[in-house]
Order: sequence, then structure tokens, then C-alpha cells
Amino acid sequence: MSEAIISEAIKTLESFVVEVTSSHISHIDIGNVKEVVNELRMMLDFLRDKESGERIRLDHLLADLVEIAADLIQRKNIGIYLTNIYHAIGKLRKTRKRIMEFGAGGGLIKPQSVEGGDESGVVVGLEKDVQQLIGRVILNEERDLVVLRIKGMIGAGKTTLARLVYNHPAIVEKFKLRAWLSISRYTSTKEVLVKLVQQLLEHDGDGDSLLEEMDNQSLRWMLLQRLRRMSFFIVVDNLLPDMDFESFLIDLARSGHGCRLLITSRYQIPEDVHARRPKISSRYPIQEDVFYTHEMKPLDSDKSWQLFLNVLFCGDNFVHKLPKHLERKGKEMLKKCGGLPMAIIDAGRQKAKQRLEGIGWEELFDSIDLSESLKLLEPMYHELDEELKPFFLHMSFFKKNAIMREEKLEQIWASSGLNTKMASTYSLFKQSIIEVVHPYPKEFKVKRCRINPLLHELSIKKAEEEMGFEILRSDVNSQPLQSPRHRVIHCGRDKMNHSTDQAKHLVSLIFHGGGGYVGNASQSYWKSFELLKILDMEDFGVKTLSETIGTLIELRYLGLRNNYIQEIPHSFGGLKRLDVLDIALNFMVEVPDIIKEMDSLCHLYMCDVIFKKPLKVDALQNLETLTYISIYDWTYEASSMEKMTRLYKLGVEEVDEKSDVCKLFASLAKLTSFRQFTLRGFRFRSMSCLDEISALNRLDKLRLDGCLARLPSANIYLVVLVLVNTGLNEDPMPLLRELHCLEQLKLRNAYTGPEMVIRYGFPRLRVLRINELWNLRNILVVGAMPKLKQLEIMNCPYLETLPEAIGSMKDLRKFTMVTTKHIATKIRNSSLISKILEVDIIP
Repeated sequence: MSEAIISEAIKTLESFVVEVTSSHISHIDIGNVKEVVNELRMMLDFLRDKESGERIRLDHLLADLVEIAADLIQRKNIGIYLTNIYHAIGKLRKTRKRIMEFGAGGGLIKPQSVEGGDESGVVVGLEKDVQQLIGRVILNEERDLVVLRIKGMIGAGKTTLARLVYNHPAIVEKFKLRAWLSISRYTSTKEVLVKLVQQLLEHDGDGDSLLEEMDNQSLRWMLLQRLRRMSFFIVVDNLLPDMDFESFLIDLARSGHGCRLLITSRYQIPEDVHARRPKISSRYPIQEDVFYTHEMKPLDSDKSWQLFLNVLFCGDNFVHKLPKHLERKGKEMLKKCGGLPMAIIDAGRQKAKQRLEGIGWEELFDSIDLSESLKLLEPMYHELDEELKPFFLHMSFFKKNAIMREEKLEQIWASSGLNTKMASTYSLFKQSIIEVVHPYPKEFKVKRCRINPLLHELSIKKAEEEMGFEILRSDVNSQPLQSPRHRVIHCGRDKMNHSTDQAKHLVSLIFHGGGGYVGNASQSYWKSFELLKILDMEDFGVKTLSETIGTLIELRYLGLRNNYIQEIPHSFGGLKRLDVLDIALNFMVEVPDIIKEMDSLCHLYMCDVIFKKPLKVDALQNLETLTYISIYDWTYEASSMEKMTRLYKLGVEEVDEKSDVCKLFASLAKLTSFRQFTLRGFRFRSMSCLDEISALNRLDKLRLDGCLARLPSANIYLVVLVLVNTGLNEDPMPLLRELHCLEQLKLRNAYTGPEMVIRYGFPRLRVLRINELWNLRNILVVGAMPKLKQLEIMNCPYLETLPEAIGSMKDLRKFTMVTTKHIATKIRNSSLISKILEVDIIP
């Protein structure tokens, strides 16, 4: 029967090609149809070659293929037909790959037991997560449907947390109908549907054979009809991207009443994808749904130690007898695990075995072997799309546990020749490769991030295997590769041999550690890097730079941030292909008149710079980023501004009451691409009146950093506003509420008064961050901020109560507060925050 449907689909498509060949249908569309025919023929031939026993194992996957074929047969309208063909290609490729892999010896992963499992004795640090997910999200009676995602990297404890929630007494009591689905890359839609029927609907064992004979559409209809208006709880463990049954599960949950769908996955899917209500929902009253993502965080030092000891001693109370010096040594060892439960459990079992072999306590914590944990993480790399793998490999350039800037990451990638339009830091975040430390003001962007130490080790391992990467260390006898392409040098106090024998093939050279190595290098050392594109010495303690570096004509990225450099060599003017020059955080660095010669420069970072001659930035027609330049070094000529058509981000510093900001704003208004602006005051002097800033009507983001007598009264279409150290005496909210497009507002040491009144306004505000308002005692909110999603209040030591309006903000999902112990206890017990999904109060 299955083969007959596939054969009929092939004939239908071939007939369709004949009918439309002479019509207006494009060759591309006809080619797509032929590709579907070829896919179906390959699968038909593959299935006919299989023995009957093997065919039985493929039945579930075959059902997905039959569903695609049957859907193609039913299409009549040419426009709909071609659209369906386009979507069918992707489905067929994925299905064919899964069937071929399965036939080659793969198999379905058996569903994990949810009645405890072998990890139940080593669960640590999830109590708060369980309480939050159950009390605030799942059992939230005001929500008809909740789709909850638990997201995190492999080994982060997603399944363990889901199991604790699934088996929690409150969940068992609330939901009489529950189902647990464990997913692998071979799992078919048919298998999911059958498992749902078996777990949610009453049936006897003899009915399983009937279920196997039913097609996918019939199974869907059965579930929708028999579960209508019923309450149930479904866990989907290890959901992979683009699995077609996810939308059906949400559809099914919406047809029920008060249903909950919990999904574990290391992949991120934007909430707006789920927010589109399917057609079936129109049959039922529209209810308020919620889609919530819970990020799995690494365990801190204390919880990591507790989990380790639980594994080491199998829960024995003897753990409390370990002396403090051993505890310190053990915690230092566990840092290599990066708070990853999988790695900590591996370390605990490893050390338990060594104890049985007679190794003493003092020696036990000297080292740790995490090779097995790395093997378990390797599938994360192999499952990456091919175009994304090089981006992951370049994470090996950075220090372990380093907090990385998104802009630097993407500039390093671009300088290496990678197409940053194909991937970004957000692409890595979506697959739980990196952890967001500081989100960017705009969605789907990451301002600061870091990578787990074990994943960092994996990136090093794979980079060494696949792209000629090497690490040289001063404290060990490192043996360079014959023809390395990328090199990281770790320098300690020991001197290193400045060998140039293997340098001519290097594309990337990155320094970590101490700066003596660079200062002792000869001029001939730098001349050997003929192909070098990336040279990064950030945080390296460099004091002097060789003139010879200016001969590296292929250089695209030069990172010199946060060093002790006093002067930039004149020869740097020869770096004609340089895209990025970062000399920021070198106090009072002297720069000769060479910047104008770097005509390829796109991004220039600096601060506290001394120019021998005025900086002619207008010569840099490719410049997109310039931070920071003194207001006294800025050019004001109209003809100069017309040349800077690409400048997007600008920071101007040393602004005080004598600065002619009106002239500055008038010149910036001529920049057609200008969107992000930072204005920084000069030390403790107050900035002059900024009312003329209204001329900058294209701005998206504005940051004002420095003393202000008052806020400008200008009404501009800002999306993001940051006020830092402004020290305003008057409440800024009456003026700020006129910024009707504002989505994010941050106030840090911005206001000195005791009361803040937010009365009406802020119709689009989603994020409000209030930090270091040392005198603030009361916040009054009346009819304002209806769309607020995140509220952050930090270091306001006299603010003991929250605005009453918080309790009625339906969109408020995240509340963070850092305050005193007394106030933290009081706020934690407040009923105002009881309906907020994610609450984090410290301490």
C-alpha cells in the first residue's frame, strides 16, 4: 500500500511536468518538481531492496514519506502545487537522510524512564528551577495553554529537570493524562502519534496492531477528537529543529483545556513562530497562551562541589569530614567542568574509581581527565550545519572563560574570510554553543557572551584537527606545526623562542598572557608573517610596538585594546587593507597623522587619544564605527560629512559646558546611515544643553554618559536610551514618556531624587533597567508601560517596596533585583511578583 502511494505520486508529478513544460512555469519550478520525483524514486528503490525484517523497522519513517507523497497527489491548483513542491523538497531530503542512516545501522533511541532513572541520586541545584517552573509557569491558572521550553547545551541537565517536573506530586495530581516522548534524529511523526495515543487514550494492548496500520492523518484526527477540551501534560525530550510534529503538538494542546507542553531542546525557536495561532484554534474561544523559555545555567562553585561529592560518596554523609584545604583544591579542579552536570558526574565517578584503587586524598584532586565528557559533546559539533562549523572553530582563538564582545567575534570571523551573513553570535546561541551574558538592545543580537570551558576545549580540539590551529605555551616545550594557519601563544614569565620557521603560512596570531614576549621580539620576527590577517594582543600588557608590524600588508584585524601602549608607530599607515583597528583603553596613547591613510578601515576603537594633527576621519569613507573621538577633534565641514555615508555608530567624548554641541549635532545630522550615538562628558564637568539633539532624527540608540543639568526636551524616535552618571535632580520620567517609540530604557546613577513617577506613556517599552539610584525610596506607576516584559532594579538600597501596578502587568515575564537582605526577603514575600514567570532576587 505504501509503495503504491509513492508510485502514484511519481506518476502524478511526471504528468504535471509534461502539462506545464510549454506553459509560463519557470525552469526552476520544473526543476524542483523533477527533484521531488528523483527523491521519491531513490527512496522507492531503497525500500524495495530491503529485507522484510528490515522493512518492519522502517515502517514509522516510511509513514512520513507516504504522508508527503499523498499530500502531493491531492494538490490541483498550480500555484498551490508549486508552493507545496518547494516545501516538500526539504521534507523529503530530511526524511530520506533519516531513513538511509537508519537503514545503515542506526536505531531509535529507547524512551528514557521517567520514574526516577539512574541520575535521581545525583540531582543538585535544580530545586529553585523546579519550584519556579511548576509554581509560576505550569500551574499558572490564568493561562489556558503554556508551552515551556527548557534550553541548554548537551549535559546541562535538561532531561533531569524535565523528569523532576514530570514526576512532581503537584503535576501528577493536576494532570491525570500525561505523556513523555523521547526524541532522536530517527524519530518519525508516526511514532510520535502512536506513542501519544498509547499514553493519553484508553486502549488495550491488542489495539497496537491497529495503530500501526493507521496513517498519520487518521492518528492526528483521533487525538484531536478524543482529547478535545481535556487537560493533559506532554513532555517532549530532546526536540530537534524542523521536526514537523511540533506544530501539531501545539495545535493539539490548544484544542484541549488548560494543557501544558514542556519541550527540552538545545535549539532556540523564536517565540513569535509559536505565537501564530493555527486555524484549528478558531473553533474554540481564544485564550491567553504563554510561550516561555527557561535557560539552563551552569552550576556555581558550591553546587558543583556538592554534586561532585554526591557522586564520589554516593550520598554518604562522610562528605562533610573533608578538610577545607581539600575542598579548595577540589573546587579549583572542578572549574574545568564549567558547571556542566554531565562533566561533574563524570569527574565524580572517575575519582570514586581512583579512591578504590588506593589513591590518597592529597593526590586525588591534582588533575582531572575530561576526555569522556568531550566525546559526549562531539555530536553537538557534528550536527552543526557545515557553514556554521568554521564559526565554532574560531572560538578556539579566545581565552578560556573569557567574556566576548559580539562585535569582536564577528570582526574576527569576517577577517578570517567567513561570511558573517551566513551566521552570527545569535546563530551559536540558538544552538546552545554560547551563553548570553549581556543581551543586545535589539532582538536576536548578543552584546556579551561566553562559551563553556568544555565546549572551548572541543573547539580547540576540532580546530587542531581541521584548520591547522596550534597553541604554543611558554611553560611547556611546545612543538610548532610544520605549516600552521592559526596560532595562539600563551605567555607566562618564562621566555619563549621567537621562531620564524613556521610563520609564513600563518593567517591568525593571537597572544594571551604577559606582554614581555612581544617587547623582546626582533624586527625580523614580524617580517616573517607574510599572510597574516589577524593580529590580536588585547589585554596582553604590551608597552611598545615594533615599526615592522606596519609591513604586514595583508592585515585585516589589529587588536591592541587594554594595554600600556604610549605611541602608535608611523609605519601603521601602511596597513592599507586594515578593516579593524582597536586601540581603546590605552591611556593617553599618541597617534600620528596616519589614520587617514588606512582607507579600508571600517571600525576604529579608541579613547583618551592624543593626536599630533586633527584627525581627518572624512578620508575614511568605509568607516562604520568610531568610538571614541574628542569633540575637539571632530570635523564639521559639510563636504566632509557627505563622504561618510556608512558611519553607523559614533562615540564622542570630552564634552563639557563649553563644547559647541549645537554645531556637532548639525554636522551629524548629515550622516545618512547614523543610528547609534554615545555622548560622554569630560570628567565631573556638566555637559551643556542638548536640546538641539532633535536634529538627529535617524537615531535608534542614544547613550548619555556624564553630568547633565537637565534632560533635553527634544522628542526623537529613539528605540533605546541609556542614561549613565547624569546625576539629574529632577525626575526624568515626565520628559522620557514623550519618547513614544522607546523599547528599552536604562538608568544608572542617573537620578538623585527620592521618588520616581511613571504616569502614563511608554506604550512600547519592553525593558526597564534601574541601577544605582542611591536615594530612590518610591516608584509610582500609573497607566504606563503596558508592554513591559523585563524589569531590573539593582543597587537601590532604600527602595523597599515595588509599584502596585507590577501586579497587573500581564506581559511582565522577568524581574531581577539586587538589594539588601532585609529588602530581598520583603520583596520575595510580596504578592506583587507572584504572577511573574521568572524572578531572580539577590541575595
